[in-house]
Amino acid sequence: MQDLRQRIGIDLREHVKIEDGIQLAIEHDIRFLDLKIDVPPNAAHAMSPERMDMIRSACAEHGIRTGVHTMSAVNTAEFAAHVSDGVDRYLIGYMDACKRLGGEWIVVHAGYHFGSDRKARMEASLSRLGRICEYAEKIDLPVLLENMNREPDDAEVHYLAYDIEETLFYFDRLDSERLRWAFTANHAHLVPEGIGGFIEAMGMDRCDEIRLADCFACGKEEHLRPGEGNLDFIDLFKRVEALGYKGRYINAFGTMDDMIRGREYLAELYSDSNL
Repeated sequence: MQDLRQRIGIDLREHVKIEDGIQLAIEHDIRFLDLKIDVPPNAAHAMSPERMDMIRSACAEHGIRTGVHTMSAVNTAEFAAHVSDGVDRYLIGYMDACKRLGGEWIVVHAGYHFGSDRKARMEASLSRLGRICEYAEKIDLPVLLENMNREPDDAEVHYLAYDIEETLFYFDRLDSERLRWAFTANHAHLVPEGIGGFIEAMGMDRCDEIRLADCFACGKEEHLRPGEGNLDFIDLFKRVEALGYKGRYINAFGTMDDMIRGREYLAELYSDSNL
């Protein structure tokens, strides 16, 4: 139980000042934080070097490991002139900011398409992620590609890398040791192949992070607290731990208090299951 509890971190919500999140992590013995640095009070472009150094030092002092989670609204599959260049600058800039903050990983997305342009968007994001991985190799920063959530069939916008086929499209074509996987279990629960299908197809060798929230199978994106949906967390833990997974889990639901309480709930669930 203690081992799993130590491995469960939290997704620091964008409206929570990073320094306040670090203090919560210290108080609750949380060892992993996913940081958002897009908007105030944590907008990367507005952070002074001194503040970044203080955040880095505080995390190092207390044994808190961090990474940066990029904004999924920024379309990695963008190909429009000028805007496309901006997406490259966004990702490179955030990789640099991650390193300055002492971050050990960055979570990225494959982008989104609008139906008829799916193929072109996939090729654009594949090319961009290839460039990002090349830069990641230069600065020694793991890039974690997250499997995204399925949108309704009649939605105008659809995330890429939402199912096994699309996720493997990137992993099968990008040859970089820095490219890793952020496995969002609740997203996998939304597609017919489910969590088990993703684990079987992808394996766990390239997985560095498992993101946790509850939801209903083949339902909609909700990010519920554990116990409010029908995701089988015991089965998830059993499957990945049996494959030798020793990485971190990240709670990503509700409020900060919800995620802290959810950490205790999941640790107890794991302990009671005698895994």
